[in-house]
Amino acid sequence: RRQRQMCIRDRYMAISAVSFSIMDILVKIMSTSYPTGEIVFFRGLFGLIPIFFIIPRERYKNLFQTKKLKLHLARAFIGTFGMLWIFLAVKYLPIAEAITITFAAPVFATIFSMIILKEVIKVFRWVAIIIGLAGVVIILKPGTELFTIYSLFPLMFCLFFGIIAILIKKLSKTEPDYLIATFFTLAVIFCGSISLFFEFKMPTARDFVPLILIGIAGSAGNIFLTMSLRKGSISAVTPIKYLSLIIATFAGVLIFDEIPYFTTYLGAALIIASSFIIFKREEIKNKKTIIARQI
Repeated sequence: RRQRQMCIRDRYMAISAVSFSIMDILVKIMSTSYPTGEIVFFRGLFGLIPIFFIIPRERYKNLFQTKKLKLHLARAFIGTFGMLWIFLAVKYLPIAEAITITFAAPVFATIFSMIILKEVIKVFRWVAIIIGLAGVVIILKPGTELFTIYSLFPLMFCLFFGIIAILIKKLSKTEPDYLIATFFTLAVIFCGSISLFFEFKMPTARDFVPLILIGIAGSAGNIFLTMSLRKGSISAVTPIKYLSLIIATFAGVLIFDEIPYFTTYLGAALIIASSFIIFKREEIKNKKTIIARQI
């Protein structure tokens, strides 16, 4: 039974990685023809479709009933702006480079947990933070002609993700996943709709297909990620998450004619190593907490 659970967990994470990759690739393709704010709007609008399938029928009447409305709204709007940064990063940067830098998000989540939650960061996680930040610097290549303002966009996503991780950690103690996802998706729709007043291009019938897929794929990626994490620790499923980096690299070469620099691979190796250390230490810390409670 344990083996079956592990297979299901890994399958969910693989589906999540592929879903996010599909979204990123389509966002990059559609960004050549449509404003980013408009793409954000359709990401939210059609992202409601998968959520409808996970909301219990009995909750439709009182779906938004919660005692943590402010926390939900904070997570939703901060998450929306974080997503906007990654959409801009995918638009202006080589897709493999943009996705690689986003893997440094756990580094920033660890930093924010120290600042906001006053968590004690010991030597192993400090080493992980330094390694992860070194990987980011290598990919960004500051001080060279390859560094542009666009290089900071995925870094901004990481900063926002660091805050989001803290908020989700607080919300997940009492709030169901579908409610967190619903608030976030509605915030995406709201912010995206505001941008339509400033810049809007009516999609063709043909372009509606990828725009719908962006919403469905992005929302499905979030749902399957949550389902995977509920069946196993982050450190156990994270290796499969890096499937999206492989897909992004191949998409960059085959679809967008982008050949990653050697520094992208080197930085990716450091960032991945950093994430492994952080997740492993988090798992050890959680096990010690559980044992202490049992005693």
